[in-house]
Amino acid sequence: MNTQNTPTEPTPANEDIPQTGTVSTVSTVSSETTDPMQDFYGLQQELLAYTLAFTAIIFISVWIFYSLNIALNYLLGATTGVIYLKMLARDVERIGSQNQRISKTRLGLFFAVMIVGTQWNQLQILPIFLGFLTYKASLIVYTIRSALALDSN
Repeated sequence: MNTQNTPTEPTPANEDIPQTGTVSTVSTVSSETTDPMQDFYGLQQELLAYTLAFTAIIFISVWIFYSLNIALNYLLGATTGVIYLKMLARDVERIGSQNQRISKTRLGLFFAVMIVGTQWNQLQILPIFLGFLTYKASLIVYTIRSALALDSN
């Protein structure tokens, strides 16, 4: 008698050997979950892309409807906002590491640009301030888009 199983014959179940079906389900569950840092990096890139797109659109619009000087003031503020957003992302990234101290230089960057804007005769504060707030518009758009995506699910 042939003791080898052919591929068409089912293998007899041996009740003495414990089944390890739970191990395979655990490994599939862990592979289906996403890495939180990958989500964070994706969010960071998306917010940066929104901010740069808004900056380009608003800069060109201000240049067309007002003047190049005001548009450049806006661009100075928007550039400061992008740097602020990158610094904020770097600080958030560091929260999970051993160095849990948050940098306070972000606020100093904003104050420095505002002080330069008030002291230099060619600069105007309002376009610089509104340019700085451009990253907030990208946060609002992302939040609305996320809320609408949750409603559709």
